[in-house]
Amino acid sequence: MDKNTLDFYLNEQVQISASNFIEAIIFAAILSIIIQLVYVKFSTTLSDKLEFSKNFVILGLATTLVITIVKSSLALSLGLVGALSIVRFRAAIKEPEELVYLFLIIATGLGCGSGQITITALGIILSLIIIIIYSSFIKRKNFFTDEITNTTIIFDKRISGSEVDKIIKNITIYCNVIKFVSLYSTSSETNLNLEIKVDKFEKLNKISDEIKKNYSESKILFAKNSTLSL
Repeated sequence: MDKNTLDFYLNEQVQISASNFIEAIIFAAILSIIIQLVYVKFSTTLSDKLEFSKNFVILGLATTLVITIVKSSLALSLGLVGALSIVRFRAAIKEPEELVYLFLIIATGLGCGSGQITITALGIILSLIIIIIYSSFIKRKNFFTDEITNTTIIFDKRISGSEVDKIIKNITIYCNVIKFVSLYSTSSETNLNLEIKVDKFEKLNKISDEIKKNYSESKILFAKNSTLSL
């Protein structure tokens, strides 16, 4: 490739239509909101769904904006690669399901930003329909009826015995069976281990929410006893 050809590609500028850009931004926002609603309603993650998903729209719009700009110039595309190589994203992804929804948001931004709005909207809607059907199927399958779930609750302060009794009493209404296993406390932390049985996955979310109401900084881990090893 000679110098003139290289200069052509590096300095090439494609005029961006303002109307197309606005259309892309609007559709990206709508699709991102739909993805957020599906995530909050049908996700089985145990983390704070509203807190995690509040940036879905911003991420979708930002991705659309970046792709709209860099697609107009090879030089800008190369600059984006260089910029991303020095930017480190340190957001903690606790569960694979969260990563799946982030990919959907990024796909929305990529599709809308590149001008493929129709195929992007169709793909996202079909994907969400499949997710909803699959989530409904999983919920109908009562996987938790006879399964003991080991529950570890880590508080960021010392918890008294009366507080432990109150916590257990508050979450008992969501459990078919609840059994105390162990309690370990230091001056700055308390670990409470329980064995519980629930008949629906949603009840694990309710247990988590109940604990978070009074202990917002607590950490909660649910694990099947059958998957634990010594």
